[in-house]
Amino acid sequence: MVRVAVIGGDGIGPEVVRAGMRVMEAAADDPLELRFTEFEWGCEYYLEHGRMMPEDGIERLRGFDEIYLGAVGWPTVPDHVSLWGLLLPIRRRFDQYVNLRPARLLRGVESPLANPGNLDVTVVRENTEGEYSDSGGRIYKETPHEIAVQESIFTRRGVERIVRYGFEEAKGRRGLLVGATKSNGISITMPFFDEIFNEVAREYPEVEASLMHADALAARLVLDPARFDVIVGSNLFGDLLSEITAAVSGAIGIAPSANLNPEGAFPSLFEPIHGSAPDIAGQGVANPAGAIWAAALMLEHAGHPKTGGRILEALEETLASGIRTRDLGGEANTEEMTDAVVERLGG
Repeated sequence: MVRVAVIGGDGIGPEVVRAGMRVMEAAADDPLELRFTEFEWGCEYYLEHGRMMPEDGIERLRGFDEIYLGAVGWPTVPDHVSLWGLLLPIRRRFDQYVNLRPARLLRGVESPLANPGNLDVTVVRENTEGEYSDSGGRIYKETPHEIAVQESIFTRRGVERIVRYGFEEAKGRRGLLVGATKSNGISITMPFFDEIFNEVAREYPEVEASLMHADALAARLVLDPARFDVIVGSNLFGDLLSEITAAVSGAIGIAPSANLNPEGAFPSLFEPIHGSAPDIAGQGVANPAGAIWAAALMLEHAGHPKTGGRILEALEETLASGIRTRDLGGEANTEEMTDAVVERLGG
C-alpha cells in the first residue's frame, strides 16, 4: 500500500494531478495498491481562511508515504505568501533537502535548439537553505532610506549532503558531475561551496568532477546541453539552471521535480515544475506530461521502479505518436492526452 497525499493546489494544478492520478491507477497492478487522500489547500483556502493550509497541515501530511502536488500560486495572493505558506514549509519540515530535476529529450518532442544532441541531464538542487533562507528584514520602510537585507545561509552539513548526493547520482549515470558556483563574484558562500565540493570529490575518483561559474554554465547548457550529465548547485542556482534544462528539452510543461528526504524519515513530495499557469486555468488545455512524469518518479521512489518506468514509456509513446498539447505544437487537450497515456497502459 502506497499512501499518497494529493494537493492539487492552484490554477492548472488540480487538472494535471487528476491526470496523474488516472495514469497511476491505470499502471498499478499487483502488488501495488494506491490510496489517495486529497487536500484542498492553496490560494483559495487562503482567501477563505487566511492561511494556505490548516495549522495542523504538516502533522496531517506526516503519516503519508508520498505527497503529490499540482501547483502553488494565484495572482490575488502574493507569491511570498503562497510559497511560504505551503510548499516551502513542507520542504523544510520534512527535510526534503534534495530537489531532483531530470530533463530528457523525450521521443516525439522537439527541442527549441537546432542541435540538442542526446540531451539527458539531471540537476540536483539544494532545497532547504542557501539563498532561499528566510533570514533578513527591512528597515526605514517607505522612506528614501529604506533598506532590505536578505541573508544566504550555507551550512557545512547542508552543502556536504547535497554535494554528496550529486556525486552518488553521477556515479550511477555517466560519471560526470559539474558543480555550479560563482566564487569569482560571491566571496564567502561560494568559495565555501567550492571547498566542500573538492573535499567530497576526493572520495569519488570514479566521477569526473569540475566546478563551473553558473553564468557560463547557463550559456553552455544552451549551446551544448548533451555534454552534461549531472549538475549540483545551491538553492538559487539549481532552481535557475533546471528551468533552462527543462526549456531546452522541449517545454517546462514536461519537466518533473522530486523533493526528496533520502533517508526516508519523512514523506517526499513530487510535482511538475510548470507552476499554476493562471492564463489557461480551467480551459482543459494544460500539458499533463510534467505531472505524469512526476508520478512516475514518485512510484519509483516508493519502491515500484517497473511501474514508474511503464508510465514514462507510455508517456513517450503517446508523444511520439503525435498526441501533444498545444505548448508542444499539438492540438490535444489535457483529457485527450491523458486518455492516450492510460490506453497505452491498458487502462
